[in-house]
Amino acid sequence: MSRPETEALRDLARAAGLLAEWRDAFGAPRSVAPEVLAGMLARMGFPCGTVQDLRDSVHRLESKATAGGRPLRVVDAGQAIELRDVASLKYKVELESGETLFGTAGAGAPGSAIIPAIRRPGYHRLLIGGQAFALAVCPARCPAVRDLVPGGGARPWGLTAQLYSLAGEGAYAQLARLAGHAAAQGASALAISPAHAMFSADPSRFSPYSPSSRLFLNVAHIEPSSVLGPDAAASAIGSPPAEAERPDAASGSRHLHWDRIVPARLRVLRRLFDAFRTQGAEGAKREFAEFCRQGGQALRRHAGYEALHAHFSAALGPGCGWRDWPAEFHDPDGPAPRDFAQRHALELDFHMFLQWQAFRSLAGAQRAAKQAGMGIGLIADLAIGVDGRGSQVWSRQSEMLVGASVGAPPDLYQQAGQNWGLSTFSPWSLADNGYAGFLETLRAAFAHAGGLRIDHILGYGRMWLIEEGGDPVDGVYLRYPLDDMLRLLTLEAWRAGAVVIGENLGTVPEDFNDRLARRGIMGTSVLWFERRDHARGGAQDFAAAEQWPDWTMATSTTHDLPTVAGWWKGRDLYWRRRLAPPPSGATADPHDAAADPYGAAADQHHATAGPGESGVRAQERALLWRRAAPSAAAPPPAEPPLADILAFVARSPSPLFMLPLEDLLGVEEQPNIPGSRSGLEPGCYPSWMLALGADLDAMWASEGVRRTIAAVKQARARTGSSDP
Repeated sequence: MSRPETEALRDLARAAGLLAEWRDAFGAPRSVAPEVLAGMLARMGFPCGTVQDLRDSVHRLESKATAGGRPLRVVDAGQAIELRDVASLKYKVELESGETLFGTAGAGAPGSAIIPAIRRPGYHRLLIGGQAFALAVCPARCPAVRDLVPGGGARPWGLTAQLYSLAGEGAYAQLARLAGHAAAQGASALAISPAHAMFSADPSRFSPYSPSSRLFLNVAHIEPSSVLGPDAAASAIGSPPAEAERPDAASGSRHLHWDRIVPARLRVLRRLFDAFRTQGAEGAKREFAEFCRQGGQALRRHAGYEALHAHFSAALGPGCGWRDWPAEFHDPDGPAPRDFAQRHALELDFHMFLQWQAFRSLAGAQRAAKQAGMGIGLIADLAIGVDGRGSQVWSRQSEMLVGASVGAPPDLYQQAGQNWGLSTFSPWSLADNGYAGFLETLRAAFAHAGGLRIDHILGYGRMWLIEEGGDPVDGVYLRYPLDDMLRLLTLEAWRAGAVVIGENLGTVPEDFNDRLARRGIMGTSVLWFERRDHARGGAQDFAAAEQWPDWTMATSTTHDLPTVAGWWKGRDLYWRRRLAPPPSGATADPHDAAADPYGAAADQHHATAGPGESGVRAQERALLWRRAAPSAAAPPPAEPPLADILAFVARSPSPLFMLPLEDLLGVEEQPNIPGSRSGLEPGCYPSWMLALGADLDAMWASEGVRRTIAAVKQARARTGSSDP
């Protein structure tokens, strides 16, 4: 490619939203290679393989930029709307409520009209000069915590649970029980890890942040007794159940063996589905039929994917994706998938039945939370992307960046960069389709919740994308329509009456947090990151509680970070050493790697990290204790002062404090260690495989739990009642 052609390519990339030049985490300028830009542009629908391709793509992009005919215009309530090339100034607005507004537009530039501001949020239709425009009129802010939990007393708090960790007959039913108990303790919210649909035919894909589809739910969390009652469930399971048929095949273990749990659960649910077909009440059958009708094409496509994936897994293996199937099955609306659906109608009905049961169960958990007195109730979690082999990408190919993966560039901690293996939306296709895929994803997330946490909300501004099979180092940043996406998020939150939390951890672009705060989207403040710049003896000091941001959700930790007990005892340092590759030239000792299989290791946890690390951790413990309880003597490393540390975080001015169940119970192991391989073998960590291991009914009587909750409630009572 000649120099002028290379410059034309870079100009096209910039116009398409790719950052051809950027600065890395070390401050060094970087320039993206032409072949990387060309590959990503092709994924976005702007091929550049030849000079003519390049010219055509430039023309296509220019046409998109000047057409102004997007299917959905996204505006703020109270913002005037300028339209070009209209034949008349008389207009009509059909409001979502069914009302109609009439008026005369003001004259703008030659050939343009200015529609006075529409102040009612919603999806409206504007008709002027023989043209029709779809409008999304968005409120200024998302609902605030104070809107859902009114009152001028103590600031609200809640619990955070890893949904999958609620081992038992079914996590959704356990969730409803947990919500009732938490509400009785004074909690206003219960946040959960993603409940997105996974792969029924491949239980080895169990990370809740790598789902098959964010439009549907994880059916492995259904409690069998909730389908047709306890007697039918007992009959389907067998009494006594064989080990392989137990809904929780890992009973008595700290580890969740998904390769046993999921197939056993599905076998039981299939028997219950067969019983429902022959013995189900007519009212329930009508309800199921209505669910299928409302689910429409999206539900049938997901069910079709599940059936096809199971069908092709026999020959291709369960790790296959839709692009591994025969080509005639790549188009979900093609003749082959339609014929398959007709011939396997019962299989599709089964998967739609599972979704119905999952939706009913999760809705029941939110209903239980609200009826128990929670102002917010469940806070759902929305993953930033989906597995590119799965249902949502197959169903929404025209809006997705097929063949590209989301990740992160090299930084101080991950110098090789990261490839998360997730697919995401194409910003241009999103806008061209009226943001339909984005909106249906948000609506699915808000469906049974009073709040929504958005994982890696920084991706609404830009994402690091990697060509399929490429190295994370050879990625490129792609800009997204941040303003439109935040406006639409605000509108959907307003329609759902729900609060929004954005996970904004990491390298945050300038003014990004200000944009979130202006929209009433809470950021995320985590104990381990709320530090001050100066350091003492190599350890960085913690910020005082009153110095924490007043517009973010405050918490002690996240699923990717150490628990309080684990940090205090140095378990994160232990695992860092255990999972680190051996030094160059050294031979790993398999016995050493398996000597402490995920249990309580040596008594001196901190010693396993090496003298330098353990020395810094000792200093950090002293600094944290000085913030938490400056007048008391510090406890030893083996005795984590949970109540004091959690009360310290709760004293922050945050409008909402979320207490992880792992910290309430003193669990030492964190749910996930990023970058590790999940499993029980040497060199692995059991990410997403740890059961909570607590009796959800009895745990509230524990002295430690009672002491921690009392301390948290007292800390929240001391703070003021302002809200972002």
